[in-house]
Amino acid sequence: MYLPPHFDARDPALAAALIRENPFASLISVDDDGLPFVTHLPLHLEERPGGLVLLGHCARPNPHAKILAVRPRAVVTFLGPHAYQSPRIYPDLQRVPSWNYVAVHCTVEARLVDETAGKDALLKHLIGDHEPAYAEQWRDLPESYTHKMMTGIVAFELHVTQWQCKIKLNQHRPESHRALQAAYQVGNDDERALAGWMTRIDMKGLK
Repeated sequence: MYLPPHFDARDPALAAALIRENPFASLISVDDDGLPFVTHLPLHLEERPGGLVLLGHCARPNPHAKILAVRPRAVVTFLGPHAYQSPRIYPDLQRVPSWNYVAVHCTVEARLVDETAGKDALLKHLIGDHEPAYAEQWRDLPESYTHKMMTGIVAFELHVTQWQCKIKLNQHRPESHRALQAAYQVGNDDERALAGWMTRIDMKGLK
């Protein structure tokens, strides 16, 4: 993605936080016609000694599974909160509107997970992320049912080989930065979330 230096967040902790807080991702591959094929899905982030790994699955009829089998290199994107930026935050009038957002893009190598135990472990990670209380219900379901459900999906590990994190929050314009944060703090959910990210980078920086 286009990544000017002043929006380039190189701190892996910031990228990991953004992924975990916004786990609904876009998995993007190239199909047989040379066009992007996109699947929207939740992913679980693991930080392993060898690097970051994203765990997920798709329905077996989804063509994406076959694409990953023959072309395992793909891109995953995560989009966090985003919001309009009014030019009224600037002290002068010669300004235009903009849009602020936080995002992570990952280049990945996919490994398909076929064994039942591996699928079960992966699903339990996703359950733990989104509804831990469901874990007991999943364990108590008949094995015939859970096996049928797992047969209907293709699971995968997406090993991150490269990542970019863009935090675009007007931080390169100190004359308007505080006015923007004040406006966002009393705005909608996304705007308040961006105000929180502004506080994070003020305290920690991007590097």
